[in-house]
Amino acid sequence: MIKQDYYEILEISRTATSDEVKKAYRKKAMQFHPDKNPGNKEAEEKFKEAAEAYSVLIDPEKRPLYDQYGHEGIGRAGFNGFSGFNSSIFSDFEDIIGNFFGFGDIFGGTRHRSAHYPQKGQDLVLELELVLEEAASGTEKEIKLNRAETCSVCKGTKMSPGTQKSVCPTCQGQGQLRYQQGFFSIARECSYCHGTGEIIDSPCKECRGTGKIRKKTTLSIKVPAGVDNGNRLRIEREGEVGDQSTSRGDLYVVIRIKEHEFFKRKENNLYCDISISIPQASLGVKMEIPTLEKNETMKIPAGTQSGTIFRLRGKGIKDLHKFRKGDLFVRVNVKTPEHLTKDQKDILRMFAESRGDELDNIDRSVVDRSKDWAK
Repeated sequence: MIKQDYYEILEISRTATSDEVKKAYRKKAMQFHPDKNPGNKEAEEKFKEAAEAYSVLIDPEKRPLYDQYGHEGIGRAGFNGFSGFNSSIFSDFEDIIGNFFGFGDIFGGTRHRSAHYPQKGQDLVLELELVLEEAASGTEKEIKLNRAETCSVCKGTKMSPGTQKSVCPTCQGQGQLRYQQGFFSIARECSYCHGTGEIIDSPCKECRGTGKIRKKTTLSIKVPAGVDNGNRLRIEREGEVGDQSTSRGDLYVVIRIKEHEFFKRKENNLYCDISISIPQASLGVKMEIPTLEKNETMKIPAGTQSGTIFRLRGKGIKDLHKFRKGDLFVRVNVKTPEHLTKDQKDILRMFAESRGDELDNIDRSVVDRSKDWAK
């Protein structure tokens, strides 16, 4: 039977680099692996062809011979095609496809890797609601958790006290079972012991053989000054307990800040609105402005227009990572009075007449100014 060209099998050029050879082989191995094509003889044959092509083209001694003399050159050199390949070439096979199929022992190799590892404790995430004042100054809060803890009866061993584990009768304590598929020897996790190599004959009744129980607990946590909405506080080793000999998970506290009635926050700055009367805006006034710490006196100069923004430096919120504080921005809105008395109206009319403002006739000042703009 005429053998197919190795470069054609892997669908690469004759100038392909070693990395390109590995990449092409990985693609073929993923496509035709027996685990993905059970009982498919054609796929198994293509898988073997890809492995044979790879064993030659990745070998610095075989590839030049193959390039010059083809399959005959490999045979004359005593390699006899695939039957005499050097298994050391496949030392990186697990890096190519091993992690995708769950085996690390292949082509007669001797590496052993347990399929089961003790699991670290799960991380926990919860939300904590604060008012703006608490976020600005920092606070201490008590939170309630319902988390996995080590079983107090079996101490995490999963066994009833006084009992022992036994060797798994299926895998003989190896944690893996070996299967022969053609010229492949593939190791898979033992489904009976789930890769541990051991069997618990008498599971703990308290935790039902899990080694853990759920327990309610209360923690006191410190919230630093300056936290913002969406910030996450990491509290190490306060998550759920893990398997024996592993560490606890972590606790992540997500900050949620309630909307404030007076202040709006943007990063470390605060914003607020205040209203003043027309006389106050016209003549100027000193006003007491609330902040998150204490009231501050702010001078509003005469002639202030509605919408003017004043800045009180350092009256915002402390930066979470620095010592400086943000600012407070106060927007002034001039409020037009309603429900005036007759005397108040007379006073305003006198004031308007003194300024030459039209009240009873049509005020054409805007029209006249627009004509000037058009010139």
